[in-house]
Amino acid sequence: MTNERIARGYFQEAEGRLRHLDAFLADKRFATVVREAQEVVELLLKAALRFVGIEPARTHDVSRVLLESASRFPDWFSAEIEELSRISTELAEDRGPSFYGDETRGIPPDELFQREDAETALERARFVFRCCRRLFEG
Repeated sequence: MTNERIARGYFQEAEGRLRHLDAFLADKRFATVVREAQEVVELLLKAALRFVGIEPARTHDVSRVLLESASRFPDWFSAEIEELSRISTELAEDRGPSFYGDETRGIPPDELFQREDAETALERARFVFRCCRRLFEG
């Protein structure tokens, strides 16, 4: 399987997951929106990296390899890499708490994340999706 074929598969998986985030938001499942948005962003950015022939890091946050590989992307995409990297890092930091909560303090995920957190995560995922869709459409 080629990098481009895998990349397109990642993109399609992310696109499908992104469509469900509005339903989670409507159900007030804010932690779920944050967690799923992180997975969408991770899949999209790994798809973008594979699309330009780069093996993505085996980590949830691909910001470092994205920044190091900026020259491999079209100029318009490279201009967004700092923002894409910031989104990757911030959502990756929320991944564990959005799934498990704060186990040390005994706070479940649904008490850690509010509507604003979910809306921000969703908008970030949509931004990354738009960038990656444009990359794939050429």
